[in-house]
Order: sequence, then structure tokens, then C-alpha cells
Amino acid sequence: MKAWLLLAGLATVPLAACGTQPKSPAGDPFVRSFHALRPSVVLFTMKIPSDDPKKKGEFDDAYGTGVVIASGRWGSRILTVEHVIHDARRLRACVAGKNGVPARVVASDEKADLALVDVTTPDLPAATLGTTRGLEPGTAVGVAGFPIPDAFEDEGLGVATSVYAGRISSLRKDSVELDLPVIPGESGGPVFEAQSGVVVALAESRFDEEKAIGFGIPIDDATKFIAEHPRRSRREATQYRR
Repeated sequence: MKAWLLLAGLATVPLAACGTQPKSPAGDPFVRSFHALRPSVVLFTMKIPSDDPKKKGEFDDAYGTGVVIASGRWGSRILTVEHVIHDARRLRACVAGKNGVPARVVASDEKADLALVDVTTPDLPAATLGTTRGLEPGTAVGVAGFPIPDAFEDEGLGVATSVYAGRISSLRKDSVELDLPVIPGESGGPVFEAQSGVVVALAESRFDEEKAIGFGIPIDDATKFIAEHPRRSRREATQYRR
């Protein structure tokens, strides 16, 4: 991702808790799509090297978003963007209402800005991955994730998945342009088609000078990356769970 884009996955304030969500569906198609996808959206917390020269060698708290793409008795696999988990220590995931589930990066590609993370929590709802092929500018989409969760927590508003509605502005080279920003903390979250709820991109970044324009990684790039890194064998999964 080019330097003039602001990656939207990191912060430096501790996070207290993982919130719960209302469970009642609604009749609006967009609301139904978000309701179905929401249990697959994951909050990551971690420690990252401080960028403060006065804190050289120290670590700060950070956070980001991911989306469950596969799950079973073996555990669950989460797709996110690489810059969220880059150099992360003590990586934890909020899944199934549980705080601080240990998570492990199993594959990452800094150039593609994609990563896969495993947790041992079994049988989580997995998102449906679609394609960017056939999409047109103007297509209604949503972005689900955890924008600046520390700020919400500081105000006593709790930590919960947020959703923002917008449209695809343009399909550019290696990127989906959105008419809504990608707020810090949302990086790695699903960009989903409003009517069907299928994931068509991963929220990644925004312009530093024009924050109203967001960008996502086409899900076709992510599915190729996923195929290149198949899940471990049952034996390996069992060893990890121990």
C-alpha cells in the first residue's frame, strides 16, 4: 500500500472488554445482511513496538478487525490484513463473546497486506466470501468492524461491532474504492454486498489527506492467498490446541 494512504488498523490505547450485540433481526435487507455477518467479525488486541522515540524497546496496545472464514471442531481461521498483525505480540481475539482468546498468525504477506490467524475456539459462524467480478461502481456495500474501540470504551459506550453503509466508488487496480472512510481499527474488517451479505473486499486504508475516501483489498486477492495456505492437518491442529 502506497505511503500516501493511511493504514487503518492500529492504535495505542488499552482496550477493556469485548461487547455483546442485540440478537433481533430486522426486515431491511442491509440490516439482515449485517445481522448474519456480525458473529463472524472479530476484534483483535495486541502489543506492537512503540513508534515513540522516547519509548524505544517498549510496546504499545493496538487493535484491528478480522473475519472468520472457516471453522470446525479444530478451531477457527480468521482473515485480516497484514498491517494489523505486523510485529504483534500477545495477539488476542474477541470471539463468541470471549475476551482474550490466544491467536496465532499462520500466514502473512506484507506486500499483499493479507494474513491468516488461527484460534482454537471451535464452530464459529464463517462469512461467505464472494467476488469482485461483476461488481459495478454504485453497488451498495457495508463495512463492519471496530472503529477506535478505545474511544467508545473511554466514553462508557462499550465495545461493539459497528457498521457503515456506502457504495463502491470505483474498481481500481488491486483496490476497491469506497465512498466512506476506513476508520482506524476497522482495517481487516469485511466489506460486504448490502443485499446478499457476501464479503467482496477487506477494509484496508484511506487517503491521509482526504479521509472520506476508503479502500479495500479485493476479495479475489484474498481467496487466492487463502488457497495458497491451506489449513493444517488434524494432528497439527491438535498439537496447537494443547
